[in-house]
Amino acid sequence: MKWTDDRGGNVDDRRGSGGGGGMIVGGGLGTLIIAAIVFFLGGDPSGILNSGSIQPSGNSGEQRELTEGEKQVGQMVDMMAKWNILTWDQIFKENGMTYSAPQVVLFENTTESGCGTAQSAMGPFYCPADQKVYMDMSFFGELQQKFGAKVTEFTVAYVLAHEVGHHVQTLLGTTQKVDALRRSGRYSEEQLNRVSVATELQADFYAGVWAKRTNDSKHILEPGDIESAIDAAEAVGDDNIQKRGQGYVDQESFTHGSSAQRKEWFMKGYNTGDIRQGNTFNQLLK
Repeated sequence: MKWTDDRGGNVDDRRGSGGGGGMIVGGGLGTLIIAAIVFFLGGDPSGILNSGSIQPSGNSGEQRELTEGEKQVGQMVDMMAKWNILTWDQIFKENGMTYSAPQVVLFENTTESGCGTAQSAMGPFYCPADQKVYMDMSFFGELQQKFGAKVTEFTVAYVLAHEVGHHVQTLLGTTQKVDALRRSGRYSEEQLNRVSVATELQADFYAGVWAKRTNDSKHILEPGDIESAIDAAEAVGDDNIQKRGQGYVDQESFTHGSSAQRKEWFMKGYNTGDIRQGNTFNQLLK
């Protein structure tokens, strides 16, 4: 992936600030299972975020200086966040709308969010309550080691673009409509799971649109970048996660889409570059 001089992506870097250092207690779920449930979570994750408690460690209040490598990662995320702002601002203008960017929060271990306490084991997520994307970069090691994805710089770009895709859904009112369906009490768990899959696949589609449009304007892609995004999308498909976690696949319990579906919708966004082609709800809820 080629870097540019773009910065100013509305990033709040809380790493080294002394806000973390705790461990997850309660819930009876290991790191892998928690990440499998919450990874790329759409909608309001406060129910899961608040389900456990945090046991602080002895040095949770201490501050530390970021390493040069960590500072470089911060610059990379700032650049990617700025790319998202520039691309989505242009897409919204083309469709007669105004884009407002989410803040991207980098943290380690734990931090507070508008949806409750964010924990690194939960993976990156978007909180619609405060319209912020939360990312602990250590999760990408988990993605590679436990989910089998090959992590590159563009893997990080894809994950960030997916979470910004959930922000786009909030700006367009999709998140609110999905939340209303969930709260109505009129739909079965299986039906709501299908709605969740449509929500997640649309965020993958938006990530593909972002990749196409950003590369058209910034020429950021290098050989292997799109393949690394697809690899990450497939790694967190429900079927892959279930096979690794429980040894079998239960399609009715899918909440994010299969590996094949995640690849399909990301590539549809990338190949079309057209936000209007991403109505996953019409396609999946017939």
